Amino acid sequence: MPAGALPRFVLVYAALYAGYGLTTPFLPALLSERGLSPTQVGLVLAAGTAIRLAAGPLAGAIADRLHAGRGVLAAGSSALLVLAGHGFAGLMLAGLAHAAATAPLAPLADALALPAAAASRFAYGTVRGAGSAAFIAGTLVAGQLTGLLGLSALPVAGAAAFALLAAATLALPAGPAGPETRTARPGLAELRAFLGAPAFRRLLAVAALVIASHAVHDAFAVIRWGEAGLSPGTASLLWAEAVGAEVLVFLVVGPRLLGRLGPGGALALAAGAGILRWSVAALTVALPALAAIQALHGLTFALLHLAAMQVLARTVPPALAATAQTLYGTLGLGLATTLATLAAGPLWARLGPGAFWVMAALCAAALPLVRGVGTRTVARQDTA
Repeated sequence: MPAGALPRFVLVYAALYAGYGLTTPFLPALLSERGLSPTQVGLVLAAGTAIRLAAGPLAGAIADRLHAGRGVLAAGSSALLVLAGHGFAGLMLAGLAHAAATAPLAPLADALALPAAAASRFAYGTVRGAGSAAFIAGTLVAGQLTGLLGLSALPVAGAAAFALLAAATLALPAGPAGPETRTARPGLAELRAFLGAPAFRRLLAVAALVIASHAVHDAFAVIRWGEAGLSPGTASLLWAEAVGAEVLVFLVVGPRLLGRLGPGGALALAAGAGILRWSVAALTVALPALAAIQALHGLTFALLHLAAMQVLARTVPPALAATAQTLYGTLGLGLATTLATLAAGPLWARLGPGAFWVMAALCAAALPLVRGVGTRTVARQDTA
């Protein structure tokens, strides 16, 4: 592995997550400004989430088959497409193209960084932390740009970040290309046993409910904050606070909570934090309350993710580890988010801020399911 791999990956992750930070938080507000109704905003966001479910694995398969991870990673500069869209149909097409182009970027970056970290002896957490910090910086810059130039400046800034990402990937060391890097597909019997395991199904349900509960916030929080008189700069600070709490839990707080509570207790805490977070969001837009509940994102997302990873590590046979991660990401996170985002628009149009009560109910429904998660194991077919 060539020397200097760490700074190259730091630049890639910084550009990637800065691009996300510049474009993601304010996209619903931009779509609303361009004339879409709440229901149409929800449809565009849900369609984008749905296309990511197919585009991510497809791009990964192409990268693996052609050993072209860097080339596929460099193909994601598409933020300007949103500016080119006009009307619901045009913005839908632009949103789909942007979602398809950016969907595989983070997984492919991880696929390149993990073996490079092992070969070059740098910590993967260093580059992922750089990405999280860049996301925070991107959201802060987005708030300032919006205040100065309007929401239309954000796709331009995002496109610049993704262009830097494309250039930075060309300097990355090539990943391994031998046949030993390809993972064989598990047999049908193994997949059936795995999918039928109570621990996996409970985990999937808990993750789906709690992650899906973020849909109304992600789609309409910035719009609601703006209508309440909060500035774009304040909105960006609130988003940055949530990501900062996520990073803190991932690096410091989460492992300690997980060790003390176990995966089931940690999942219950994440669901309980969701109930509190969305209940407060339904009741008020007072800035002190918003600042308090944004910090709960560290529990509703990061702690849940840490607990889920521990459950999968304990209950899934090594031969099915990749399948488990894919199914967790697709069904537990992606599909649930797609369906919840699709429902967010009509919910908001009908209930307004009362839609947050529905999100709190999703978290409440997850609480009874955490019992026994992590204590039962998938039947392993170990050989002597």
